[in-house]
Amino acid sequence: MLNKIDHDQILELNLARPPVNALNPALVDKLCTAIPQAVNDGYRAIVLSGREGLFSAGLDVPELLQLDRAGMVSFWVSFFKLLETVACSRIPIAVAITGHSPAGGAVISLFADYRVMADGEFKIGLNEVQVGLAVPEVIQKAFTRLVSPHTAERMMVAGALVSPAQALKIGFVDKLAEPGAVVEDALNWCRQHVALPPIAMRETRRIARKSLSGLFDDPDQLGLEDFVEHWFHDTTQATLNQLVASLKSK
Repeated sequence: MLNKIDHDQILELNLARPPVNALNPALVDKLCTAIPQAVNDGYRAIVLSGREGLFSAGLDVPELLQLDRAGMVSFWVSFFKLLETVACSRIPIAVAITGHSPAGGAVISLFADYRVMADGEFKIGLNEVQVGLAVPEVIQKAFTRLVSPHTAERMMVAGALVSPAQALKIGFVDKLAEPGAVVEDALNWCRQHVALPPIAMRETRRIARKSLSGLFDDPDQLGLEDFVEHWFHDTTQATLNQLVASLKSK
């Protein structure tokens, strides 16, 4: 489910949940644990990666539809904890977006330090609206931190997915690489930062990322209850079930 690959001072956390690295409670919990553990183990940077052609297909909707309200609240608390863990990590995190990355996979990358994406016929974006879900405010603010407010609004409201070239143009990702070189590019970015004077780099990074880490200062502003309420709305459930049915028919 989560492979840990040692690269000297850098730990690669490789998503390995076939077939599409969908984010379910177990995988989210493993990531929440693995990131701070890497810091405790002395690593100085982290790379999050997927398999070639796919980073993550987003939330595991079929599994999440089986949860009751309490279970969904628990999952959403864990998912926001993961975003906070990435945003507030004491060491840099680079995301090797190894292919398609809609919804949840793209969301995680918003809170990291660096995003390199595979160039090719892939798509990335926050397509939550397309499957009947609203984009929570904290995620909207993280997206707007990377791209212009107008671009963010247009993309999120439409649930648009874009190509790697478009993602690079608008600032959604920092760099493109050949599919087989994405992880190595992320590792090289980490190596450059590991080589910097550590105290100066760490403190400058902390100050620069306050607008991101500060999004989690007030848990009441995360909108967890509103999201869960929307999740169980009849129209949302109908849209999500239609999505699952279409996936099963393929």
